[in-house]
Amino acid sequence: MVNLTHDRATAQTAEVLCSPAYCSGQWLLLQDMGIKLNSRSECVSETVIAIYMHCKAMRLVIIIPLCVIVLFSYAAAYDPLDPNGNITIKWDVMSWTPDGYVAVVTMSNFQMFRHIPNPGWTLGWSWAKKEVIWTMVGAQTTEQGDCSKFKGNVPHCCKKTPTVVDLLPGVPYNQQYSNCCKGGVVSAWGQDPSSAVSAFQVSVGQAGTSNKTVKLPKNFTLLAPGPGYTCGPAKVVPSTVFLTQDKRRKTQALMTWNVTCTYSQFLARKNPSCCVSLSSFYNETITPCPTCACGCQNKKNCVKSDSKFLNTPGAHTPKRDNDPLLQCTHHMCPIRVHWHVKLNYKDYWRVKIAITNFNYRMNYTLWTLAVQHPNLNNITQVFSFDYRPILPYVSINDTGMFYGMKFYNDLLMEAGPSGNVQSEVLLRKDQDTFTFKQGWAFPRKVYFNGEECMLPPPDTYPFLPNAAPVKLLNLTSLIFFLILLLVA
Repeated sequence: MVNLTHDRATAQTAEVLCSPAYCSGQWLLLQDMGIKLNSRSECVSETVIAIYMHCKAMRLVIIIPLCVIVLFSYAAAYDPLDPNGNITIKWDVMSWTPDGYVAVVTMSNFQMFRHIPNPGWTLGWSWAKKEVIWTMVGAQTTEQGDCSKFKGNVPHCCKKTPTVVDLLPGVPYNQQYSNCCKGGVVSAWGQDPSSAVSAFQVSVGQAGTSNKTVKLPKNFTLLAPGPGYTCGPAKVVPSTVFLTQDKRRKTQALMTWNVTCTYSQFLARKNPSCCVSLSSFYNETITPCPTCACGCQNKKNCVKSDSKFLNTPGAHTPKRDNDPLLQCTHHMCPIRVHWHVKLNYKDYWRVKIAITNFNYRMNYTLWTLAVQHPNLNNITQVFSFDYRPILPYVSINDTGMFYGMKFYNDLLMEAGPSGNVQSEVLLRKDQDTFTFKQGWAFPRKVYFNGEECMLPPPDTYPFLPNAAPVKLLNLTSLIFFLILLLVA
């Protein structure tokens, strides 16, 4: 047995990684593995599980001080359902200029179920020397900076630390570049790879004019649209190869470097942004979202559904800082996902999924719902959502992504009568594993827009009732009952 409480530093690590808001029965998984953690929240990050399973698979002895270091290095950006997900920013130098270069910057979202919603991405970096941006196509900097020393042609931006945003749709054609001008909105790779890319062109001056003299930008930052992303240093990679439209000739960039940015929900916010409620046909109990799942209610952070404030002009207008206006609930989550086990057939079973928006200031475009459940390997039909399996580990098919049908329900409206979307899912039973016992029919993990939702504690799940005792009628009672029927 591996007992992590034997090391004081590891217990402190678990305490940092665990938060009561993120507890969703994960401690049960740890108990099954034989791991004991002395943490105040009785839960542990999935990172602990992943690292332990990796060490177990490699048949290595877990050395506690080493694992502490690994935990901190992985806790920032490891997602067990999308272990390879990241946003890669590629700079391709296409030509040299008298004082610098022209580059195409391409942002590719390789995350399977986390997209970049409105108001879009914001990209920043620091120049290594005294570079300036002469022109940009397909994007713009938010500030020009002090360009007073320039006479004649004035640069687009002279700041040491430029901040770049995408252009809005509908800009003139001479300002557009391929895959630009979407307001910074980028789809998830698993949802629509063709829309999971954003690009712009930049002309850099006062920079190096060859592969040997160019200094790579540093200190990259990415808001998409809020915090949570950590970007690594720029690294020179083999030059990108391009295929001409007639597919008869290949060209390549003069120089290419990549920047990789990874996401951490711990860095993005201290509380979850969604929760899960559960119900079933075999039990009248409805398990609600945990109380204070996304924070606790007070007079300043929510309004009641019948509040007169909702009728005032501008009440539903999104704020610049994306500050939500939530409906007062016991869970205080902007999004609630309800999983209802609806019907049981001989060879199939049916689930109803409903997503409800409690934010009066947010319409969710291109929303995604990722679910982990062992029976998703036998999914038969999805009625009102689009669906595709996600295979983070090739040998395990237990994760899938639901998303809205284009022009039908791919927009989740703000809180109110229209603020919900729903679908039913038909799954084929695997007779070796299927059961309604011990909450097996409910999901193991749920993500909305790439954010992990808080599940109720396992001991509150709707349980399968015990079979009612059969009371056999004796012969006398049966005869008496038949006489009553005849008399009537």
